[in-house]
Amino acid sequence: MKVFLDSVGCRLNQSEIERIGRDFRLAGCELVGDPAQADLAVINTCAVTRRADADSRQKTRQAARAGVDQIILTGCWATLEEHNALELPKVTRVVKNDDKNHLVADFLGQPFELFNREPLPREPLPGSRMRTRAFIKAQDGCNNCCAFCVTTLARGSALSLPAESVLNEVRAALRGGSQEIVLCGVHLGYWGKDLNRGISLRDLIQLILEETDIPRLRLSSLEPWNLDVDFFSLWQDARLCRHLHLPLQSGSNVTLRRMARKTSQDDFSRLIAAARAAIPDVAITTDIIVGFPGETEEEFEESLAFIKAMNFAGGHVFTYSERDGTPAASFDHTVPISIRRDRGAVMRAAFTRSSEHYRHAFVGKILRVLWESTTDTGEAGWQLSGLTDNYLRVMARSDEDRWNQISDVEIIHPEKGTLQGRIITNKDKGPLFH
Repeated sequence: MKVFLDSVGCRLNQSEIERIGRDFRLAGCELVGDPAQADLAVINTCAVTRRADADSRQKTRQAARAGVDQIILTGCWATLEEHNALELPKVTRVVKNDDKNHLVADFLGQPFELFNREPLPREPLPGSRMRTRAFIKAQDGCNNCCAFCVTTLARGSALSLPAESVLNEVRAALRGGSQEIVLCGVHLGYWGKDLNRGISLRDLIQLILEETDIPRLRLSSLEPWNLDVDFFSLWQDARLCRHLHLPLQSGSNVTLRRMARKTSQDDFSRLIAAARAAIPDVAITTDIIVGFPGETEEEFEESLAFIKAMNFAGGHVFTYSERDGTPAASFDHTVPISIRRDRGAVMRAAFTRSSEHYRHAFVGKILRVLWESTTDTGEAGWQLSGLTDNYLRVMARSDEDRWNQISDVEIIHPEKGTLQGRIITNKDKGPLFH
């Protein structure tokens, strides 16, 4: 059987679709990168915004138009809207989040124990889901009650995967040649609190660094209230990527309280200062919601000013969209759609300026880049695209394919959203290169 896999949304969804792909490989199925070649498609959906809902439906229809006879939908949107999901063309089954781990075993009618053993070495998924970085799920669900968030409804309470299980997944990825591991979770910073008393995400990170020769370890999103100043001492190990994604959601204290977020301007700014003091050149990115119910013009301006003051390396701006079942869906004083969009444009422009400022600071420096996309351009050589450990997108040319390799790159000049670089060869380095 030929299987096409696709995913919408967060890194956790990417980690799950990779796990599903590995189970299909273990069962002897062939993974394909084009739905037109597939007998079956599995799509991991997202429901974080209305746009994510729409993207999930669109990917399903695209697979159906390509000629796939059977489509299985899983993930948050399919879990929350099972009836609507089953009405989409060629959708034969919806697998809710709680049953996702058994998706392949149940579909093929094989015992789950077959798939619950030493993981196969990782192979990157073919097609648009192909990544050099391996996304490893360490945690699921969330116990927070943020007023805007539907994730708790779709994924349930916080649940940590056992440390040994996560470590086995990391080892499988390394056996497959992965140069970078991304630890993922809905509420990754919560890891360990539901396991043995006294262990935390810090312990899991130290275990991975001590027990493996992992070249790079990256962390996905971390809620700021889960961290303390001592956490940043982990970055004394240079294999930890210098990138922290710390969702803020608003720079206004009044709005944060209405959102039921467990942070404030003062707490967040102190955390940022501690991170920057401990981790040189760290990239700090965040998420911001504009147009939350009750957000006045004064609150928005306060949020905008705080974002500018934090000098983020980048960020995602979400225009608030109502999510059925969340507290905010019933809040009064909704912000008109047109004003939400205008505020989103202003906030995105602020992030664009701060991210450009951050990137420009690296011109003339030498950074290590993991190449995750390479294109043969003929006589002009290979066009490469990759990421530094501090999450800067770098483009360069090479006379050879360097996919999934890490290179020293001199940053030449910035371009829109990226940096242009020159690969440093052994000849360039010389005996005094450090």
